[in-house]
Amino acid sequence: MKIIDAHAHVVQCIAGTGSQGELRPCGGGRAVYASGQVFQMLPPEIGEYDATPEALLKVMDAHGVEKAVLLQGNFFGFQNLYTHEAIRKYPDRFTGAATYDPFSFQADKIKKHLFQELEFKIIKFEVSNGSGLMSYHPPVDLDGEVMHQVYRHAADHGLTFVIDIGRPRNVCWQVDALRNAILRYPEMNFVICHLLAPQLGDDELLQQSLEKLALPNVWFDLAALCLNSRPETFPYPAARKYVKYGVDIVGAHKLMWGSDMPSAMTNDTYRHFIDFVSENPLLREEEKKQIFYDNARKLYFGDA
Repeated sequence: MKIIDAHAHVVQCIAGTGSQGELRPCGGGRAVYASGQVFQMLPPEIGEYDATPEALLKVMDAHGVEKAVLLQGNFFGFQNLYTHEAIRKYPDRFTGAATYDPFSFQADKIKKHLFQELEFKIIKFEVSNGSGLMSYHPPVDLDGEVMHQVYRHAADHGLTFVIDIGRPRNVCWQVDALRNAILRYPEMNFVICHLLAPQLGDDELLQQSLEKLALPNVWFDLAALCLNSRPETFPYPAARKYVKYGVDIVGAHKLMWGSDMPSAMTNDTYRHFIDFVSENPLLREEEKKQIFYDNARKLYFGDA
């Protein structure tokens, strides 16, 4: 089966910012927040301080993954230039997104550089209160003025808009506001990360939320979905149900497999991230083909 990884990250240097302050590498693939919390951020097979394009390609090649979409987030720190360099170096294997902080005083200059001079065609916004926009800024209304400036710019420049709204029951998880915002930009394609990041037991909440966001211009990636159902382990029966809900409610043609490599690989193997979907008995083979390859190829790589 052909595979595109619709959610991965390259990391030149860990330089994140989150609810616990700045995040910096401390050796052995570990990182430390300003609060003193230390955790394993990179798996040994990726790197000690970074996640190079070559390290990702090694994992992809070992698992028959043809292409990957390089996304952004505050967890690692913005990696715009490094992502751009990876895409230029391996144009047949990677595409990717840029991002920025809308509260930057010279945000207009940043946007011009990223989306006109560097010509990124995808924008990724993580707004979570753990390691996204709301982790170091006050809560932001996803249907409010700040975000509409972001949406409007993206729509005007023909960008695909990827957004991570964090986990349910947090201030960032604003499904109704996101729906209202998306309805104002029918010309722009949106991708919502992690299938809304449902936790174990969130069956009804996920189904209701997917129904609200089952819109013509909305897709979902499945990155790290299985890890959100911990303490379950492979084959992740709850996450398999959640994928089935996605197929039933928004359609298999609106779902894309992703790994959230490299940090997700500190919790389980890349093979298990593939197999929890590829061996899911609730899915038909044609649905798997769409989820693993066809949808991302069309949306991100412009292939019919």
